[in-house]
Amino acid sequence: MPKEKNKMTLGVNIDHIAVLREARKINDPDPLMALAICAQNGADQITIHLREDRRHIHDEDARKIIQNSPLPVNLECSINQEMIDIACKLQPHRVTLVPEKREEVTTEGGLDVIGQAAAISDAIEQLHDSMIPVSLFIDPTIESVTMSKEMNAEMVELHTGSYANLYAMLNSSLPYTHHSIFGLDLPRHELQVRIENAVEMLDSSAKKAKDIGLEVAAGHGLNYLNLSPILEIDEIIELNIGQSIIARSVFTGLAEAVSDMKRLCVR
Repeated sequence: MPKEKNKMTLGVNIDHIAVLREARKINDPDPLMALAICAQNGADQITIHLREDRRHIHDEDARKIIQNSPLPVNLECSINQEMIDIACKLQPHRVTLVPEKREEVTTEGGLDVIGQAAAISDAIEQLHDSMIPVSLFIDPTIESVTMSKEMNAEMVELHTGSYANLYAMLNSSLPYTHHSIFGLDLPRHELQVRIENAVEMLDSSAKKAKDIGLEVAAGHGLNYLNLSPILEIDEIIELNIGQSIIARSVFTGLAEAVSDMKRLCVR
């Protein structure tokens, strides 16, 4: 018998609606208006990242979204004490702890769960005291997965950025991708090998996570073209995708952009 298809949970990250608003420093578009549209078109979760520098989502955005969302809200934040205090007050459905650097354009890698183990553990304990489940955004390595379990996280989100960047290098002509990642042009066969290695790392990390009792999500750089290998990893039960959905919505509208992505999240 053919394998029964099942849909992966889709978290829609609406940060980039706020990015557009902040470009003009006005009150339009309001991320709050996306909630019902996402819910009506197949999203299972809303994801927002309240950054320390408030470059897109603001405190009031986070408060309104968490209070009014018809879907569970996954709040991403750093382990900075101010951010943990805010998260405990806001009471989202889940907190995903992520690394932050002020100068980065977007999150560039997973948490340093080895070097920052004590601080991450303290943040997890405080969130648990407020009855908030915790996911850790980590690089896809066995060591990071194992440490996440030891720190009592309930879930890990595997950073798919390396895979997504390699895919873009192989399947587009964008010149910046060659230099921003490796500093050199790579032949196509080498890119293909590196993509396969990146997928294998994601697969082995996801299997390890499930084996030791962690739920598994994935995200960063995923789009309408590069999902297929990720969907083949059965242990991954949730995807968090933002920029590509909001980018497509400029041309199609948000409803169609969300529903198109949800249709792809089938395996």
